[in-house]
Amino acid sequence: MKRIDVIKKDREWVAESGGHVLASGQTKDSVVRNTAKVAKADPQAVTVKIHKQDGKLQEERTYPRSADPTRSKG
Repeated sequence: MKRIDVIKKDREWVAESGGHVLASGQTKDSVVRNTAKVAKADPQAVTVKIHKQDGKLQEERTYPRSADPTRSKG
């Protein structure tokens, strides 16, 4: 599964995959929206990991949703 990370770099937010910048911007929301568009257009399954300003993982999204692994208790 392809992976895209949304992280804070210097003064802007960027979406990176394999060392390549796919989207960048001043606000996290705009970068997340643009990253979702890129992920939805990709024929492969994509996981988007959205990080907080301090680098910790905030949220993970999978596109398409059907590629999301099943949840387990615990």
